[in-house]
Amino acid sequence: MQTDTPDRILRIKAVLERTGLSRSTMYRKMQSGTFPRNIQISTRCAGWRESAIVEWLKNPMFYQATDAP
Repeated sequence: MQTDTPDRILRIKAVLERTGLSRSTMYRKMQSGTFPRNIQISTRCAGWRESAIVEWLKNPMFYQATDAP
Protein backbone atom coordinates (compact mmCIF):
# COMPACT_ATOMS: atom_id res chain seq x y z
CA MET A 1 0.00 0.00 0.00
CA GLN A 2 1.46 3.32 -1.08
CA THR A 3 1.16 6.11 1.48
CA ASP A 4 2.95 8.86 -0.43
CA THR A 5 0.69 10.66 -2.84
CA PRO A 6 2.28 12.47 -5.74
CA ASP A 7 2.47 16.25 -5.43
CA ARG A 8 -0.16 17.84 -7.68
CA ILE A 9 0.53 20.91 -9.77
CA LEU A 10 -2.02 23.68 -9.36
CA ARG A 11 -2.69 26.29 -12.01
CA ILE A 12 -3.03 29.97 -11.15
CA LYS A 13 -6.84 29.97 -10.98
CA ALA A 14 -6.84 27.20 -8.36
CA VAL A 15 -4.06 28.91 -6.37
CA LEU A 16 -5.92 32.22 -6.31
CA GLU A 17 -9.16 30.50 -5.25
CA ARG A 18 -7.46 28.60 -2.43
CA THR A 19 -5.46 31.52 -1.08
CA GLY A 20 -7.93 34.36 -1.61
CA LEU A 21 -5.12 36.56 -2.94
CA SER A 22 -5.31 38.75 -6.01
CA ARG A 23 -2.96 37.95 -8.87
CA SER A 24 -0.86 41.07 -8.29
CA THR A 25 -0.55 40.42 -4.55
CA MET A 26 0.48 36.83 -5.18
CA TYR A 27 3.23 37.86 -7.62
CA ARG A 28 4.41 40.63 -5.27
CA LYS A 29 4.69 38.08 -2.45
CA MET A 30 6.58 35.69 -4.76
CA GLN A 31 9.02 38.50 -5.57
CA SER A 32 9.63 39.20 -1.88
CA GLY A 33 10.00 35.48 -1.04
CA THR A 34 6.89 35.22 1.13
CA PHE A 35 4.92 32.99 -1.25
CA PRO A 36 5.90 29.74 -2.99
CA ARG A 37 7.56 30.15 -6.37
CA ASN A 38 5.92 28.76 -9.46
CA ILE A 39 7.48 26.01 -11.51
CA GLN A 40 7.71 25.97 -15.29
CA ILE A 41 5.62 23.15 -16.78
CA SER A 42 6.22 24.00 -20.43
CA THR A 43 7.16 27.02 -22.52
CA ARG A 44 4.03 29.03 -21.71
CA CYS A 45 2.66 27.11 -18.75
CA ALA A 46 3.49 27.42 -15.05
CA GLY A 47 2.02 25.98 -11.88
CA TRP A 48 2.56 25.67 -8.15
CA ARG A 49 3.18 22.55 -6.09
CA GLU A 50 0.13 21.79 -3.98
CA SER A 51 2.33 20.92 -1.00
CA ALA A 52 3.95 24.38 -1.12
CA ILE A 53 0.55 26.10 -1.19
CA VAL A 54 -0.64 23.96 1.75
CA GLU A 55 2.49 24.94 3.71
CA TRP A 56 1.86 28.62 2.95
CA LEU A 57 -1.77 28.30 4.08
CA LYS A 58 -0.68 26.83 7.42
CA ASN A 59 1.14 30.04 8.36
CA PRO A 60 1.12 32.71 5.64
CA MET A 61 2.45 35.46 7.89
CA PHE A 62 5.79 33.74 8.57
CA TYR A 63 6.28 31.76 5.34
CA GLN A 64 9.68 32.10 3.66
CA ALA A 65 10.28 30.53 0.24
CA THR A 66 13.43 28.44 -0.10
CA ASP A 67 15.34 27.52 -3.22
CA ALA A 68 14.80 23.82 -2.57
CA PRO A 69 11.57 22.29 -3.97
